[in-house]
Amino acid sequence: MSHAGSVCAQPSPAKAILAAIRRRIGSQKFNAWFKHGTLVSLADGHLKVGAANPFIAGWIERHFADELTAAAADVTGQKPQLIVNVDPELSGRLRKDQLDAQAMLVARGTAGSTRARPRPATALRHRLEDFVVGRSNRLAYSAAMEMASGGKAHFNPLFIHGSCGVGKTHLLQGICNAVAELRCPRGAFAWKYTTAEQFTNDFVQAIRRKRVEEFRSTYRRLDVLAIDDVHFLAAKKATQEEFLHTFNTIEGAGKQVVMASDAHPRLLGQLTEQLVSRFLSGMVVRIDPPDRATRLQILEKVAHRLKLSAPKDVLDYLALHIQGSVRELEGALVKLTALAGLSKEPVSLQLARDALADHLVQTHGAVTLGDIETVVAAFFGITPADLHSTRRTHTVSFARAIAMYLARRHTRMSFPEIGRFMGKNHSSAVLAVQRVEKMLAQNAQCRWMTPAGLRSMPAKALLDLLTEQVA
Repeated sequence: MSHAGSVCAQPSPAKAILAAIRRRIGSQKFNAWFKHGTLVSLADGHLKVGAANPFIAGWIERHFADELTAAAADVTGQKPQLIVNVDPELSGRLRKDQLDAQAMLVARGTAGSTRARPRPATALRHRLEDFVVGRSNRLAYSAAMEMASGGKAHFNPLFIHGSCGVGKTHLLQGICNAVAELRCPRGAFAWKYTTAEQFTNDFVQAIRRKRVEEFRSTYRRLDVLAIDDVHFLAAKKATQEEFLHTFNTIEGAGKQVVMASDAHPRLLGQLTEQLVSRFLSGMVVRIDPPDRATRLQILEKVAHRLKLSAPKDVLDYLALHIQGSVRELEGALVKLTALAGLSKEPVSLQLARDALADHLVQTHGAVTLGDIETVVAAFFGITPADLHSTRRTHTVSFARAIAMYLARRHTRMSFPEIGRFMGKNHSSAVLAVQRVEKMLAQNAQCRWMTPAGLRSMPAKALLDLLTEQVA
């Protein structure tokens, strides 16, 4: 029982759930996020929402999770577990017309004297001029500005890495938006921003539909290709080979490739040596979480965007206590803005303390996935790359499940984000966390192999020990 926007008919109870979510969030938001590009199904106590791309999936999970589960409870009388992921089948169907149009432009360009130049129809969200520059990201920003200048950069490719929410996507989209405004002797620059997951989905759909040449024309004729979440390519050999050829074609033509990942190229599990060497041949730069001064600048800019009149002592308080990602800073201000509006009170330091007390406790001494994977890998005697790999030995598989559980418990990352970081999908992260939770509930005895031999420990004792090291 499933429903996909305007793609197929809606059987009950999925139809009733969608009607309930429409009533809860209103027709405008429903039409924007659910009517087109989603697939909803209910089975075995799980409410599954498939989206056409990672952006839609992430937005739905962050903004409509509570409404979805409440709507399902209204219809079924039970609160199901929500699973939001990217559905390649849906993505392929909804993008068919776009691919056909791009292929037609390519064909016309080949036949005539003017080259067909694929280019997205709409601008992306982030712009370079809105990026807040500080010590933690200055080098990455400077590199992005050079990439966006339209001239030939002194390096190619540009590979940006860092933990989630520090601005990698902002820089990639900012480069594309800057390039979109430039002109060259033959017209507009051709650019494309996508994720490694979407690149994989497009490639799979092209093979299934026997449109590989159209796929290659779309990607290989670009002036700038920006690929986000490159770690998703780990262990996908066929996609890696295709991406390698795409990379070589673009670079060989003197064009530019910019990429972002949660980890350094050498720490990405199961990437071919050819790809790693290509990534390292350009500029590899890390973005760290913002320092206090940068956090304060970010808060000031977000407050201005939200039209929130926040006293400086309030922003200082938030900058001091929220030490995680840019997303956490934005989330704290959004919550404060909403509370001030509902209570009809001016924003004050006391209001900030009261409104964000729970949030500040949860984000104090923010733990990153990088911290977790380092601790877990060292404890089990493996490398961080092993956690990202497809190795299924008991020790690696168990360590990976433990890392995902700790990430879910000690960070604000969603299952899709955790899965992408580990080079897995959303369902793998969900199952891994459920596996560890079951072991804790039963206080099972955990066993794993080390270079020194077999080790064992009760599940609760093991998690407490690792939590101490992470926190």
